Amino acid sequence: MIPRHLARLFEALASGAITPDAAAKEMEAHQGFADTGGFAHVDLHRRDRCGFPEVVFGLGKTGEQIEAIVGKLLDHGQGCLVTRVDPSIVDRLKGAFPGGEHNPVARTFRQPGPEATGPKVGRVVVVTAGTSDLPVAEEARVTAEAWNCDVTLLADVGVAGIHRLLNQLDRLAEADAVVVAAGMEGALPSVVGGLTACPVIAVPTSIGYGASFHGLAALLGMLNSCASNVVVVNIDAGFNGGHVAGLIARRAGLARGEGGETPG
Repeated sequence: MIPRHLARLFEALASGAITPDAAAKEMEAHQGFADTGGFAHVDLHRRDRCGFPEVVFGLGKTGEQIEAIVGKLLDHGQGCLVTRVDPSIVDRLKGAFPGGEHNPVARTFRQPGPEATGPKVGRVVVVTAGTSDLPVAEEARVTAEAWNCDVTLLADVGVAGIHRLLNQLDRLAEADAVVVAAGMEGALPSVVGGLTACPVIAVPTSIGYGASFHGLAALLGMLNSCASNVVVVNIDAGFNGGHVAGLIARRAGLARGEGGETPG
């Protein structure tokens, strides 16, 4: 902590202008992370560096650990998104954070921050090849919405019935970024890429029969896409797809003057 800030904090504490608890939280915020007692060091400056608070990967964490991490972020005025939440700890999180939003399909738990009440910035369209891809697509949708983007979901418009996708061209044309979740042979992102003028983030899913190799076939197909605006994230990584799409869409939205801001 910068000495002059520390002196100001001590003066405020001595005069009674702030409480000891408030002073402790301010010192914690200035050091950039919060210690939860040995199992996590919560990054309090992620939002300042990257524009978005630290996201909690829930898989492998206990309900007690997740509650403590989310609590630290909320104590410092930040919202929080938890991905891959085990169903067995959902009730605990709902009890601890009544304002939280649980999405059972996406397996997410989100506690909106103060910025969630602001205007939407940027437009994201999330597309799925089939209904079976919805868990990955929903994770992408929730993530982009946590970025405070305007998000549209187009489900079950895969290449086996291409007319379903062609019926949605007006929505695709409005997007600043598109996320496409597809399994099987992973052909849909290439088709979408050939129909839109914005970045397409392809998310291969582990949906398919034996030779799909749990998403590897879709991953390789997407990596070899002939559409030059398609980029690919990891298998089943809906969070990554939604996060990147949110970054792109927000920049585009800010450039249009949405949210009353200009891009930094």
